[in-house]
Amino acid sequence: MDMRVAAYAVITDDDDRVLLAHWVDGRRAAWTLPGGGLEAGEDPVHAVRREVREETGFRVAVGELLGIHSRVIPAEARLAEGATGPLHALRIVYRARVVGGRLRYETDGSTDRAEWFAMAATRRLRRVQLVDIAFRMAGLARS
Repeated sequence: MDMRVAAYAVITDDDDRVLLAHWVDGRRAAWTLPGGGLEAGEDPVHAVRREVREETGFRVAVGELLGIHSRVIPAEARLAEGATGPLHALRIVYRARVVGGRLRYETDGSTDRAEWFAMAATRRLRRVQLVDIAFRMAGLARS
């Protein structure tokens, strides 16, 4: 069984908007939290700072650990080309706030843009399941 450990951030602003990144994998695309996989030996807090900066252009201060979501994806449901076995995805979710930088899009990565959304608007978006899981962890009800 393969394993992937990743760290993500729930980032909101003073206007009650949330920052999301647009994930693209071939013809599949959906909105997700900024974040991504840990490099070998990397601290999860460092990883989420690095990933947010790469995907959005913002520097963040990482706050409380909101939770850890564990999911085993069966081999037949995996998106990775050539994957032959199941994947254990361990997603570490933090709250974070922007402390610098400016919005820009990632180039040559797994996301192609990032945007701020009003919470009510997020329910109309095509999004990965992790967004809803993290919103529940953060106590952010979508109205």
